[in-house]
Amino acid sequence: MDKANLTPSEPATSTTPNRQPAAVVPIREIGPRYRERIKQHLLGLDPQDRYLRFGYAANDRQIRQYVDGLDFERDQVFGIFNRRLELIAMAHLAYPADFTVAGYAEFGVSVAKHARGRGFGARLFERAAVRAANVGVQQLYIHALCENLPMLRIARRAGAVVEQAGSEAAAHLKLPEATFRTRLDGLWAGQVGEVDYWLKAEASLMRDVLATAQEVREAVRAGRHKSGS
Repeated sequence: MDKANLTPSEPATSTTPNRQPAAVVPIREIGPRYRERIKQHLLGLDPQDRYLRFGYAANDRQIRQYVDGLDFERDQVFGIFNRRLELIAMAHLAYPADFTVAGYAEFGVSVAKHARGRGFGARLFERAAVRAANVGVQQLYIHALCENLPMLRIARRAGAVVEQAGSEAAAHLKLPEATFRTRLDGLWAGQVGEVDYWLKAEASLMRDVLATAQEVREAVRAGRHKSGS
């Protein structure tokens, strides 16, 4: 099973008094055409981060096998992209083959080292929890190493029961039944993610167009200079 590697932050569903609203982080649900970017993201993790994410020192071959085996028809994968459309954080909400009997889903997440400290792991956890509740998941399951203290903190803050056995821990979070509000939250979060990605894609395209135009101008200037010399 996948291990989780979360950044410390309280879930948005917390009722802590006087807490400032969490910043909106655009999160996009992604499909099979993003396999290559998922591979690039996970292969970019250093050995310690791979160890925390998967629970073992995953090598490049094992990571490629994991990504190639993602079942996008059954599971959900969520991503956070920077302005260059690089995948800097992702979460995998995995369902067992016989989900209707099991009634749970497993959560795993990874965040690029340069993107830490922004609460991305917590926001991905919140998005996955809402999505899971909306499709009828009764429990969210997180399996992690005991040394992954940030993940255990966020699990406990969300109300999960954490059981430790040796070097590993298992967190079980009971999810509420879906409501009109949770479904609306899910739709809104999905739209924010789609619009954000579209805007970044348009901006990236414009940068490419401007860069090409600049290269053409420089080539024309060089040609004029050469012909006049």
